[in-house]
Amino acid sequence: MSIRRALIPSCLAAAALSAGLAACGSAATQRITAVSSATRARWTPAVRITRVLDLTPPRGDGAIVLATAGRLALLGAGGAVHPFARGAGGYRNPGGEEPYIALSSGERVSSGGCSFPAGTVYVLRLRHGSGVTAVDPGGRARELASLPARGLENGIALDTTGRFGHRLLVTATEGARTTVYAIDCRGTVTTLSTAAPKLEGGIAVAPASFGRFAGDLIAPDENSGRVYAISPDGRSSLVAGSGLARGGDVGVESAGFVPAGFGSSWSALVADRRTPGNPHPGDDAVLRIGGSSLIAAGVAPGQLLVATEGGAQTDAIACTAAGCRIRHVADGPAAAHLEGHIVFASGR
Repeated sequence: MSIRRALIPSCLAAAALSAGLAACGSAATQRITAVSSATRARWTPAVRITRVLDLTPPRGDGAIVLATAGRLALLGAGGAVHPFARGAGGYRNPGGEEPYIALSSGERVSSGGCSFPAGTVYVLRLRHGSGVTAVDPGGRARELASLPARGLENGIALDTTGRFGHRLLVTATEGARTTVYAIDCRGTVTTLSTAAPKLEGGIAVAPASFGRFAGDLIAPDENSGRVYAISPDGRSSLVAGSGLARGGDVGVESAGFVPAGFGSSWSALVADRRTPGNPHPGDDAVLRIGGSSLIAAGVAPGQLLVATEGGAQTDAIACTAAGCRIRHVADGPAAAHLEGHIVFASGR
């Protein structure tokens, strides 16, 4: 069935939403209308994994890091799952339901004058002192940073564009407000905002091609269905309303930018966690959409994919200096319960 939804334009009526929202630009006079792609793609299970929560883009060796059942694991190109590190010990989550993860490629130098080591995974630490734990490729864990006990840490991403000084970005939400932190490679924490809108999930930094939101931190809010941008000076702007289902454990949760070079041999991947008793109980699987299906639905490099936690309904958002446009490009199993980031990998 073809679907058309009138959505909230970039920053339209921002002042009515929050005093902390940035002023509207020329896009305020435009309406963003989401249309359903004539050929809509579908998420399907690629591999079954118990309690899978989040995943990263491929490492240098092609393996994808998984957060699953309180530990880290590796998903190989052939679909086999391996331990993250051999030998005794290794990282174990100290507790908490959603310790999302981010991976360093080693190419970034943060404002601390040092690099985030290649292959190191950064994990939200939800108990025993809020903060971020760094886990090296050998499985050795160390505390990178401690954060004030201000709400639930619920988002993590590395600044790959550079407007945040190539730092690690973390969100923590309490009530209707989110605090946004920037952490350099020495563990120095800077608070960018204490009044961002309520946010959660697979946050990501926009590429330079993403119009007026280039280089901003992009984050979804499942309760309202809106997608926000946070600038390096801490200002919040409304990118758009997704027009998808909304509400706790239902609305937009997962997000990821389609990388340069994306083509038919690539795949989009996302975690679908088993959650018994939930209206969307999940599949304990990594879900996949092939690149050719996404391209047929109108997806292109530089666009943002956002998907609902319940049912994996997926929109693609493209932004330029003139404004943004949204297309409903994919759906998933009705039972799907998405968590964390959408990532992309070639040859899968």
